[in-house]
Amino acid sequence: MTDSWTAGLSPESAVVLRAGFDADADAYQRTRPVCPPEMFDDLMRLAGLVPGARVLEIGCGTGQATVPLAERGLAVTAVELGASLAALARARTARFPAVAVVTSTFEDWQPADERPWDAVVAFNSLHWVDQRVRYTRPAALLRPRGALIVAGCSWARPSAAEPFWTDVQEDYLAVGFGGSPPPPPEQIPPWRLPLESGDYFTETAARRYPFQLTYSAADYLAQLSTQSGTKALGPARAGEFLGRVRRRLDGLGWPELTATFAGYLTIGIRR
Repeated sequence: MTDSWTAGLSPESAVVLRAGFDADADAYQRTRPVCPPEMFDDLMRLAGLVPGARVLEIGCGTGQATVPLAERGLAVTAVELGASLAALARARTARFPAVAVVTSTFEDWQPADERPWDAVVAFNSLHWVDQRVRYTRPAALLRPRGALIVAGCSWARPSAAEPFWTDVQEDYLAVGFGGSPPPPPEQIPPWRLPLESGDYFTETAARRYPFQLTYSAADYLAQLSTQSGTKALGPARAGEFLGRVRRRLDGLGWPELTATFAGYLTIGIRR
């Protein structure tokens, strides 16, 4: 299923759900998809970033994007509200002296000084930021012509996908999961900056990056358990859903599964 269900979340529900990832930090790190290297190379070029540029990352999780950014020489301050996620991100980026991981919400975080940032980056996280400051706060933190970089990935399902990916949709429907089955990657357009951002940013790039990952059946099940859509079902229905998928995997002998994703990269330049 896609994550379109998030559009209907109340602000109160969003606050609760965005904190839920911290309970599954190890599984989150092991199973969450990371966009391909060429996306990070394009990010540097299209946002006009060079080694040493100061970047603020919103919701870094376990540092899955922080590491590729640091490997390209960026000085990253990563803000993560989950203590367990932040601890893993700190450990994974310890070899980069120009990286700092701060445990805080983006809304509450305060910079150490008033120097403006070259870029604000959000990987799979911008939709969790309070909509009242989602674009105003990045704009206030950036230097003139600084970049807001929004990136991440969506699940996709190619026409030649393994039968499991069609069959498992029955389990989503059985528990009342929101959203709809993911389309083929070629039908997923690049993500675009919404109209509400227009007073602050001019969109200059919107790219897409289809890619695939192979999961063990156990890791796929663990990945499902970390998803906010699963958590939104509540403990009982989430348990029923994961149990259904587990039984389906039992019947198939716990195969390896090839998952398809559509990565996206969108850049807005501060007006």
